Amino acid sequence: MIAVLCPGQGAQAPGMLAPWLELPSVAARLGELAEASGVDIVRHGTSSDADTIRDTAIAQPLLVATAIATGRELLGGAIPALTAGHSVGELGAAALAGALTDADAMRLVTVRANAMAEAAASSEPTSMAAVLGGVEEDVAAALAEHGLTPANVNGGGQVVAAGSKAAIEALVAAPPARARVIELQVAGAFHTTYMAPAVAALDAAAGVTTPADPAAILLSNADGAQVADGADALARIVRQVANPVRWDLCMRTMLELGVTGIVEVAPGGVLTGLAKRAMKGVPAVALKTPDDLAAARELLEA
Repeated sequence: MIAVLCPGQGAQAPGMLAPWLELPSVAARLGELAEASGVDIVRHGTSSDADTIRDTAIAQPLLVATAIATGRELLGGAIPALTAGHSVGELGAAALAGALTDADAMRLVTVRANAMAEAAASSEPTSMAAVLGGVEEDVAAALAEHGLTPANVNGGGQVVAAGSKAAIEALVAAPPARARVIELQVAGAFHTTYMAPAVAALDAAAGVTTPADPAAILLSNADGAQVADGADALARIVRQVANPVRWDLCMRTMLELGVTGIVEVAPGGVLTGLAKRAMKGVPAVALKTPDDLAAARELLEA
């Protein structure tokens, strides 16, 4: 069983769509996805600089459009056996699994992105930081001491802390033993209670969306569970905005289900990197350019 994974915010890079636009089918699909979102996906994926595409309102639609367009190119109309997405990548995964139409996924991600940017701007200054290494109990104790939330538990010894900017800066200044703490360039404390206003906005948009039951195994960030009901999948995506991402549990489920390979759609690299540490021995291909399609298809057909 091959898992097709969709990366989350932070995976984007300037110019990442340029090589993909050389494929007419991908270029056409990106145009359709841009129209559905109201965001100029092609411009931001080719000529916008790093600061521009770091903006939550731009980064999230850009990532979901890239995941859908490159995932469709890879799969050629087929449905993956299993799919999952990290954070905003859940919307791309839901589309590839058939739980959402591509247009609905883009409409929802645009609402999500704008609402999360607004929630971050309206609260006290907040931030996030990656905690790499250290003893699990020590890391948890340090986060609790500073009143921080483990917003992303990514496995492989990586936790992303989120909360007030002052608390993040204190954690950076005094990291847990044997751990490195790196503050992230993000707009706010995502996947925490600071995002409650964004949940309400996304819930309203989801209320006028009709999901379908997934045609693939679709894993949830909430607990790594398989989600077979479309309405449940959408409700989980909505709630996830203000709750921690448990990517470690998604990887655990993949191992339990016997996943034998991983393909991470563009802009690939982050999730395959985590899998190399937490899913040792499982072959993985990250789609970075169209040159990676042949290896990815070979793995899918193995």
